[in-house]
Amino acid sequence: MPRTNLFTKMILILILMWIPVALLYGYSNKTTTEVLKQELGESNSNQLGFFQSQVNTDIEMLSSWPNLLIHDPDIESFRKLYVNGGYFNLDEINLVKRIQNKLSIQESSSNWQSRLSLYSPSLGRVIFENDARSYDPTALQEEIKPGWQVRRDKDGDEDIFRFSWFTVAPYGIADPALNAETIIELEFDSRNIQNMLDKFKTDGRHDPFYYRQDMGVIYNRTSDRDLTGRLLENLNASPLPDSDNLTVGLDGEPYMVSIALSKETGWYLIDYMPMADMLTPIRKSNLLFYSSILTLLVMGSVAAYLLYVQVQIPIRQLIRGFQRLEQEEYSVRIRPKGKNEFSFLSERFNQMVGQIQNLFEHVYLEQLHVKEARLKQLQSQINPHFFYNCLSFVTSMAKLGRMDAVVAMSHSLSRYYRYTTRQERELVPLREETEFVRHYLEIQKMRMNRLDYMIELPEDMLNLYVPPLILQPLVENAVIHGIEPQAEAGLIRIFGSLENGGVSLTVEDNGRGLDPAGRTRLERRLAEPMSEETGCGLWNVNQRLQLRCGREAGVRTSESTLGGLAVTLNWNEGKPEAAEGDKGAEWRQSV
Repeated sequence: MPRTNLFTKMILILILMWIPVALLYGYSNKTTTEVLKQELGESNSNQLGFFQSQVNTDIEMLSSWPNLLIHDPDIESFRKLYVNGGYFNLDEINLVKRIQNKLSIQESSSNWQSRLSLYSPSLGRVIFENDARSYDPTALQEEIKPGWQVRRDKDGDEDIFRFSWFTVAPYGIADPALNAETIIELEFDSRNIQNMLDKFKTDGRHDPFYYRQDMGVIYNRTSDRDLTGRLLENLNASPLPDSDNLTVGLDGEPYMVSIALSKETGWYLIDYMPMADMLTPIRKSNLLFYSSILTLLVMGSVAAYLLYVQVQIPIRQLIRGFQRLEQEEYSVRIRPKGKNEFSFLSERFNQMVGQIQNLFEHVYLEQLHVKEARLKQLQSQINPHFFYNCLSFVTSMAKLGRMDAVVAMSHSLSRYYRYTTRQERELVPLREETEFVRHYLEIQKMRMNRLDYMIELPEDMLNLYVPPLILQPLVENAVIHGIEPQAEAGLIRIFGSLENGGVSLTVEDNGRGLDPAGRTRLERRLAEPMSEETGCGLWNVNQRLQLRCGREAGVRTSESTLGGLAVTLNWNEGKPEAAEGDKGAEWRQSV
């Protein structure tokens, strides 16, 4: 038989087929994921760069306004204006109104909310869209610096950042707040940038914000500020690059982070999005693929199991059945399952074995009958010698006038031969077999005064039905081979037991007995075909018991408690197998 069955082989083949497919798919999936990450990173960088350019464009446009306004004729006229006294005349008032109108038009030309302020150091006045007032030159001097200036501010409960840009005319003058002819300030706050961040965050996955380490963060209005703070803690562990795509782990989840630096303002535009959102379609595809593979594996396993159950197991049963049949176990049967070709083969195998078993039993019974006929022939050859000895005993006792011995011998001898001539029955009660043995022992006791015997059988055993002449050969062997060779021997004991359906019947003596090696040889010969060295009586008893009760029954030998040899018959009375023609025969029934 192969060590690995068909089911295991098919499962291994399925697994071996699945492994390269899974590896190739895993490699392809990994490559696709990496390409997707790269493409998404580049796409995010492009989007971030485009958004940054829009913001920079708007800021550059705002920063160009002061340069345009400073060359305006009205502003130049205002720059040359000197007021005697503290009030403007009508022309000066109209000039201020025109300047305010131009400031208003300039502020409304952009979507950004901004404010333009015109300072005149000579007048000590500042003009806004809707107002004109004096200012503190010292405070203004502290604010005027090159480039964009940023300061924190509060608008109610909201933290904002105010961006301001100063243009001075003439350019490069010292202490512009005191000496410049004209100063134009452009100012806007971070809410304009928030508006653009909100527009950028339209698909729900981005979460962009502006960050400068020395100032803080400009959030979009729906930003997850706690997650953004933890992201910044992670990013601040090393210097931020001007532009890059990073993968950052937060709370065990990877995030794709894109960074772009605004050279105009010095602020970093940072956008991040969870990788899970991007990889969800791929994960769903992976789940569908692996589920399909698992389903195919399960279906293949079920098909392999059905093939194993429907094909290999029946074939294996047939092979084992033929192997047992080869070992002469004719009781082997196969239990057919289902209704298929193999169940048909199993039924035909059982019919074939049944016919072979019946044929062998008939042949074996015929052989046993031949052996019994041979036994009877041998008994007929021995019995005359036994009979002559008995007649010689009767003659001797008659000459001595021992009529009681003549009567006893004649009585026992008649009973003995009456039982031996009644061979038409297949089974007899153990009580009759025991009585026959008693007459045989009485005859032997008359010939050998030292012979004595004990029969200790329980009453329920005497009602058992047994084959005739099954006990007498054991007693005869004990007398001839155990008692007669030794002058000091003379005791034979017959006893038995009936427990849990098992029957044990023993004959032992105090004769010379057999050593363990001799007992082993005797039992081995009883299991082999009968030869000249094997006793015909014991072999016949052993064969008849095994034929009727199975191979576990038969003759066993052991050392006798009396000092000689003990021969035991064992069989199970609950499982009789009566021979052909013994209809109604039972091993246990009432007399």
